[in-house]
Amino acid sequence: MVAATTSDAVLPNTGGTVLSVLRKPSVLPGFGLTLGFTLTYLSLIVLLPLAALALKAAGLGWSGFWDAVLTPRVLAAFKVSFGLSLAAAAVNAVFGFIVAWVLVRYRFPGDRIVDALVDLPFALPTAVAGIALSALYAPNGWIGSLLMEWFGLRVAFTPLGIAIALTFIGLPFVVRTVQPILQDLPPEEEEAAAALGATRWQAFRRVVFPALLPALLTGFALSFARGVGEYGSVIFIAGNIPGLSEILPLLIVIKLEQYDYAGAAAVGVLMLMASFVLLLALNLLQAWMRSRHAR
Repeated sequence: MVAATTSDAVLPNTGGTVLSVLRKPSVLPGFGLTLGFTLTYLSLIVLLPLAALALKAAGLGWSGFWDAVLTPRVLAAFKVSFGLSLAAAAVNAVFGFIVAWVLVRYRFPGDRIVDALVDLPFALPTAVAGIALSALYAPNGWIGSLLMEWFGLRVAFTPLGIAIALTFIGLPFVVRTVQPILQDLPPEEEEAAAALGATRWQAFRRVVFPALLPALLTGFALSFARGVGEYGSVIFIAGNIPGLSEILPLLIVIKLEQYDYAGAAAVGVLMLMASFVLLLALNLLQAWMRSRHAR
């Protein structure tokens, strides 16, 4: 009887506590209305299109889906898009970090012009960027002709040209992600490390870099995500040779032109799944590093 009475007393109190928490007014008014707008907007702009893509690909069935995405041409395009996007993001992670470091830590003539040029790939139409890169790196272009003459290296219409285009459009993501964190980094930590006898390299490796690593990983992920879906700046310099320099977005367009809508949706779902897995892994790694740094 005592246990039953205690249980009966606890349950209403628990429910009342939960309801009181749910009904407790927020410090900022309008939470319910803004949350409704947010969920509706995300559903219309993000969830419904992705659901429609998945439903279109589901019309093939499991066997038809795997038959559509496991063809040699699709797998080759998958390797080109994801492999070169990862390579370009890695290059941007290194040189984007250096650019951000120079812009924050040093003052030199024309630094504001350099800072503005970082955003050029954001403002430049991707087709214009592709044409400009093709003109520069073609065998008869300014840079391409020198590379052919000095090193016998062909850039345009090869996978190397794709990597250069993806590096060009992905650089601002790393710079603009790392730059504000580096600006807000308190100099007292480096001064304390120097007072304790640490060298410049030791202070950078043990104090500065761990604080910047989550932002650097975020920039890497953003650069990679942009590269996977890039189309306009790549098709002009890629050469679009099936099995060698054909990217997945172009393959989707080709399937749409052939009225193979289900096959195009299947390739899109494959891109979506692979991108989600890689970005989820990067976000988990980033969260783990932040929690470790907070300790």
